[in-house]
Amino acid sequence: MTSKHTQEKYAELTLKKGVNLQKGQAVMINAPIEGADFTRIVARKAYELGAKDVHINWMDDELTLLKYQYAPDEVIEHYPDWKVKLHDSFAEDGAAVVNIRATDPDLLKDIDPSKVAKANKAAAQAMVNFRKYTMNDKIPWTIISIPSKAWAKKIFPNKSEAEAVESLWEAILKIVRVDQEDPVAAWDQHNETLKTAREVLNDKDYKKLIFKAPGTDLEMELPDGHIWKGGSAEAESGISFNPNMPTEEVFSLPHKYGVNGTVSSTKPLNYGGSLIDNFTLTFKDGKVVDYKAEQGEAVLKHLLDSDEGAVRLGEIALVPHESPVSQSGLIFYNTLFDENASCHIALGKAYPTNLKGGSAMDLDELDKHGVNDSLIHVDFMIGSEQMDIDGVKADGTTEPVFRNGTWALNIKG
Repeated sequence: MTSKHTQEKYAELTLKKGVNLQKGQAVMINAPIEGADFTRIVARKAYELGAKDVHINWMDDELTLLKYQYAPDEVIEHYPDWKVKLHDSFAEDGAAVVNIRATDPDLLKDIDPSKVAKANKAAAQAMVNFRKYTMNDKIPWTIISIPSKAWAKKIFPNKSEAEAVESLWEAILKIVRVDQEDPVAAWDQHNETLKTAREVLNDKDYKKLIFKAPGTDLEMELPDGHIWKGGSAEAESGISFNPNMPTEEVFSLPHKYGVNGTVSSTKPLNYGGSLIDNFTLTFKDGKVVDYKAEQGEAVLKHLLDSDEGAVRLGEIALVPHESPVSQSGLIFYNTLFDENASCHIALGKAYPTNLKGGSAMDLDELDKHGVNDSLIHVDFMIGSEQMDIDGVKADGTTEPVFRNGTWALNIKG
């Protein structure tokens, strides 16, 4: 079994590089009840590092499923005010937020997709203020994952439950560099690599990206003043943190009215406890005008119907095929991992921080710059070893950015 010492290294890495916890700072942790032992380790480490308070919001797949099965619609479609106030109070206090994900990818596969969509929309509407704190990097936050039994069995169906969980632990710890002697130093080096990649792209200042792969022929305009980010981010307080662990991407935002063509998914998308797989979206002037999916098409429809901005893009992320997640050879059915194995795009809200001065702009100003707004932000994977990407400069010249799924630019990744 994965040793307590190894889990302590993971917890320490999460706090030191994930949120860069400061003395006297509060921590809010969203965690699965199945991962209580690990969560307690994170809490203890947080206190040892000087946290003034550690609050846990426990989640439980079985209770979530029971609620969808038996609760009346008016309960499903309502998000409690006390939850909103709880999150807002920690954000206003400048707390660090740690999200520990371990959901069963098939948890809600037998639940009416419209019911899940209404619940997701209610939560998104209620949490608009809190999301401003995270999507504008006002506070340090991070997302990590630990194994759950159901998730592990989904990835390793031919292994016993115990063996599957242990195999998933091994995969996660390797991918997030906890298997290395000094994971913190390894992440410092990794962040420098991603910094180099984003600086090269920012210097290029492409006006358009062109994606070509089997099932994909897409042109994507980039707004004037767009910024490529990746690796560590910086909170308003000046604290450097890593929002995603793992992360292998550099990302920016498409122009909300400047996406045309067709794009096909290359990995399953786990959305709201249901899988959408082998799907294709067709865009015209930035808007999805046609779609199809071999699995989960009804779920995809509800996703696109979330609001006006759900049919437009809010993110483009470039990930070389040789990333550790990709090289694991595993499909994780978990966006945090699968998006870091593959170039991906996101339906819905863009990060205002991907535009020069965007964090200080209101929604009307952001719209004028081509920045999309929505209640949702859902990443899905489009990259593979067959993906080619070209960059188009202001003078119309075109040059390779990716060839055969990896950098064609002088970037070591």
